[in-house]
Amino acid sequence: MNMMVMDKGMMGSTMGSPMSGGMPATAPGGVQMCMVPRCTMKLEKCKGGMKMTCTCEDELSAATLQNMCKMMAGSMCSCCCLMNGIMMCQCNMAMCKCECTDTKLGVAISCTSGDEDFAAMCQACCDCTMACIKAGCTCCVCFGGTPVCCCC
Repeated sequence: MNMMVMDKGMMGSTMGSPMSGGMPATAPGGVQMCMVPRCTMKLEKCKGGMKMTCTCEDELSAATLQNMCKMMAGSMCSCCCLMNGIMMCQCNMAMCKCECTDTKLGVAISCTSGDEDFAAMCQACCDCTMACIKAGCTCCVCFGGTPVCCCC
């Protein structure tokens, strides 16, 4: 299986609500599911931020990922790391300009900033996400709170 079912409510950011208390963005009765392509993910620091390369196993999954990224272009990029369904960390790239380019079997997402402090924050998010993946977390890349791919 090259697709994974994700609960969109888990991906939504709760950062803007002082009353959120870390609860999911949707009510328990309003579960929203979506299918996202599975991929392998490579993260690396670059000048001014980080680069995420998501690679799928087949052309259909890659095309799905590429189309989802095109549809969500311009919305905030984030990474959400889950272990056993529990969110371990969520890195929002609100401080960066994120650009998505197609690769042969997936996408490359560059998140960069011209501001030194913002670039350092982005690189710290890269370190955190890499540590979570190394520890066995599932990492989901989202645009506008909607998952576009998932690395297991």
